[in-house]
Amino acid sequence: MSQQKKRRRISNATSDSQVSNNVPHMFTGSQAVAASDSPADSFVEGSILRITMDNFLTYDHAVVHPGSNLNMILGPNGTGKSSIVCAICLGLAGRTALLGRGDKVGLFVKRGSRKGSIEIELSKNSGNVVIKREISTENQSIWTMNGKASSQKTVEEEVKAFQIQIGNLCQFLPQEKVGEFAKMSKMELLEATEKSVGPPEMYTYHCELKNFRSRERELENLVNENATHLEKAKQRNERNQLDVKRYYEKKKLLENIELLKKKKAFVEYEAVRMELQDVKKEREEAKKRLSKLKQTHAPMLKKIQLIHNKLQPIEAQIKPKTADIKEASQKCKQKRDQLDRKQKEIEDIRQALNLKHSEKEDHEKRIANTRRIIDELRAELADVQEQPDLAPHIDATNTELKANQEERARLEGEKVDIRREKDNMIAESTMFARRLNDMNNMMKAKEDKLRGRHKDTFTGLQWLRQNRQLFSGNVHEPMLLVLNVKDPHFAIYVECHIPFNDLRAFVFEKRADMEIFMKEVRDKLNLKVNAVLAPARSCSNMAPSRPIESLRRFGFYSYLREMFDAPTEVMSYLCHQYKVHDVPVGTAQTKAMIDKVIKEPYLKLIYTAEERYAMKKSSYSDHVSTNNSMLRPSRFLTVAVDADARSQLEQQIKDCEGKIKALDERLKATQLNISTLERRDNELREEKKRLLEQKGKKRQLEQKIATKQDSLRHIERNSVDLKKYEEETKAKISAVNSQKVAIVGEVVSQLKLRASLSMEKVLLTVETLGLTAEKTHLERGCMEGQKELRIMEAAFNRLEEKKTQRLETCKALIRTARNICNLDPGGDLPAVLTESFSQLPDSLDELDYRLNEERSRVECFTGLSENVIEECQRMEQEMQKLETEQGQQRVALNSFRQNISEAKERWLNPLRQLIEQINEKFSDFFRSMQCVGEVDLYSEKEEEYDKYGIRIRVKFHNSTQLHELTPHHQSGGERSVSTMLYLMALQELNRCPFRVVDEINQGMDPINERRVYDIVVRTACKETTSQYFFITPKLLQHLEYTEEMTVLCIHNGSQMLHLGQWREKAFIRRLARRNNSQKNNSLHDNTGV
Repeated sequence: MSQQKKRRRISNATSDSQVSNNVPHMFTGSQAVAASDSPADSFVEGSILRITMDNFLTYDHAVVHPGSNLNMILGPNGTGKSSIVCAICLGLAGRTALLGRGDKVGLFVKRGSRKGSIEIELSKNSGNVVIKREISTENQSIWTMNGKASSQKTVEEEVKAFQIQIGNLCQFLPQEKVGEFAKMSKMELLEATEKSVGPPEMYTYHCELKNFRSRERELENLVNENATHLEKAKQRNERNQLDVKRYYEKKKLLENIELLKKKKAFVEYEAVRMELQDVKKEREEAKKRLSKLKQTHAPMLKKIQLIHNKLQPIEAQIKPKTADIKEASQKCKQKRDQLDRKQKEIEDIRQALNLKHSEKEDHEKRIANTRRIIDELRAELADVQEQPDLAPHIDATNTELKANQEERARLEGEKVDIRREKDNMIAESTMFARRLNDMNNMMKAKEDKLRGRHKDTFTGLQWLRQNRQLFSGNVHEPMLLVLNVKDPHFAIYVECHIPFNDLRAFVFEKRADMEIFMKEVRDKLNLKVNAVLAPARSCSNMAPSRPIESLRRFGFYSYLREMFDAPTEVMSYLCHQYKVHDVPVGTAQTKAMIDKVIKEPYLKLIYTAEERYAMKKSSYSDHVSTNNSMLRPSRFLTVAVDADARSQLEQQIKDCEGKIKALDERLKATQLNISTLERRDNELREEKKRLLEQKGKKRQLEQKIATKQDSLRHIERNSVDLKKYEEETKAKISAVNSQKVAIVGEVVSQLKLRASLSMEKVLLTVETLGLTAEKTHLERGCMEGQKELRIMEAAFNRLEEKKTQRLETCKALIRTARNICNLDPGGDLPAVLTESFSQLPDSLDELDYRLNEERSRVECFTGLSENVIEECQRMEQEMQKLETEQGQQRVALNSFRQNISEAKERWLNPLRQLIEQINEKFSDFFRSMQCVGEVDLYSEKEEEYDKYGIRIRVKFHNSTQLHELTPHHQSGGERSVSTMLYLMALQELNRCPFRVVDEINQGMDPINERRVYDIVVRTACKETTSQYFFITPKLLQHLEYTEEMTVLCIHNGSQMLHLGQWREKAFIRRLARRNNSQKNNSLHDNTGV
């Protein structure tokens, strides 16, 4: 039955691949070769029976038939192994992000095509499930399941029912995610393991526990918060009780204050009322005295009044007279001003006439001057007409001037060129100086480090620089100043290789020079310095024992000598003393292969990226002892100064300065020539100007004579008629004088009027003086009585005003008192209030004292109001509510903790058993590899269920301890081995239908890779295990294969045969013939053919 099923499946695949019966479980095809001879009933439910790809990544069309156990998918890089992994992920509704190749599904369509498809057939007892996904470059997907249209959600639910977890790295580990497995936290690894091999309810219980614990913390926080709130409420309530008591005390004090205010209002009213009675009595007495005094002075006052009545009409007549006199005087003044203005007008007319006389004189002078100038110009014109022709002289001058200007322009251009060349030279010199300054700063930094570390060496350096003339050979400054590493990263190797005593040593070419130096510096100056002598025969170019290319397979990329530059004598000493030409420097790859590297007999001393290894072979055996140490950080050589470049810059600066000096000389000579030409140019221009002026002088003179004649005619036409103007002036003056006569008549009239008014005023004034004298005499007689009367009237007025004020004050005080006591205007004081008033002082001073005392006591009760009572009542209600809620929450918390305890038992015990099983398998696998590995359940706190995790600890070397698997502690190969063995430990527990691991053996050394392969074959080929996909680009030779394995070889490329021309049996026959001719090679040596 199984054989029939097997044959039926093979026949379905013959359109894509040919099946060989001669080589068990090895299948090939033109694009993806796949087959399986496993019976259909050996597949776990959910296993993959078939994968069909059309226009997907590298494939036009391919069909893969995996086996039920271990499937080894082989093929060179780029042929499409990982494409099968991508097809499994995307065909089973996995996310593109899991593959690390792109976030759009359209990127997985084969280039040049618009659509592609994936079809996966899954094993199922009730009938296989065929899932198909069509994808397009527009990132669209069409899903079908068993030939019917479906949705992605339906497919996800179907896949989930098979316990397939594409997003779980413990089940599906693509190539791009291999490194992330070791980066998974312990908590993530636990959850992935639960989902992969745990019972279905285990992860659910874990999630429930985390949710329960989260809810428990919330309840604990609520209980604690309520307890805190309740305690705070009790404390606030105690304070509120005190505030209530103080509030009532304050209220009592305020009532006393109100009562005192009421009593004080009536006391104040009574005091003012008594004052009012006293003022009334004083006013009546003052009124009587005033009436009596007025009767005594009445006759004399009556006579004074009669005189006063006579004076009033006379004074009334004087006032208008005074006004009329003033008006007449004003008019006289105005007329006089008019006379003055008329006189000024006459003077202006006479002045204008004088100006005309002056203008006439000037006019005659201008005519005479113009005639004189015309005569002079005519005489000069007569002289000019007798001079020779000046044109030849002007042409000669122009020719010389042009030649002079051309020469000057040439010299100016040469001057500009010299200046430009000088500016360029200055810029170049500045650039060299800046570079030299940067180098000097770097050298100074190195010298500062030397001075800080060894002051005697620095002092010796200063002495050497001042006394170099004493030496005949080359003397080099301390090595740390003359060594220049080619890259700052190389400094760590050079400093670790050369001791500091030699780094601070002076290097001498000749022994005699070294002896002179040591005698002067060490013996005389008593300085502790080091000096070394370069070998007589230079070793700076010694060849290494073998070329660096032969060591690149170990990660070595350079010998130490190639990492720095130094003077010949210094390099010769270092090659001779420290073999810098034969010490290789490697990388992290060297560190990873150190076990192999130290076995190479020709390597005595090496450097990796971070360590120094020294190997020594025993004199009595072949045993090699190794001493390694960590490299110390560089302190001196990170700053590199190229001495040759520095000397070159100094020479370039000197050359530039010499060139600049020469250019300055040329510039000076050129400027001197230009100045000479400028002087000659000015002379020629002056000569030309003089000749041109002389040549055009006749024409100019004729023009000037014509111009002057025109001017003379114009002046003569504009002559002044003085006689006519004098007659006009006389007429104007006569008219103004007539106006003056009329004004004088008006002035005389106003003067007569003013004199008449003044006489009338004098007569009235005389009459007023007699009456005024009599009135003054009478008033002086009763002056004393009037003074007393005024005093008496003032006193009476003050008493009247005081009485009015006291009356108003009384009315206001009684209104205030009645308002304070809430009494009607005519009502009596209540008996209760009268009784209360009787117990209070009657004195205002005592009442004020009591009021101040009560107010001071009230001020001590700050911040109190009726809200205190309401707050106290509200706080008591809140306390009752909090106590009730706290009791309910404690009951709920205890119940919740009981539920957590039960859920913990359901989850933790099976989990511990599961991890013990994983640990048992994992430890067995590591023991079989002669290593140690453990898996345990890790938790920081027992009750923190979200902090539970799986901890993997491994040990690959006997000299080390168990270390947790992390992305940084182990090497890449060690992480790959650990990851693979953990997945194999899960494989035997077999809850998921298949697992996929893509190229996890990259970075493993051959020994570990062979061991891991054996474990994978042994574990994945058991009957009880599920399907397993192992993708790798290469396999070691002489591996063992089992009947349960399926080897899928992928061939691809432009040289491949077409699918229709593929003849698998012919290839196998050819392989058999080759095996017969090469008996020492196994069948699997050529599986990539």
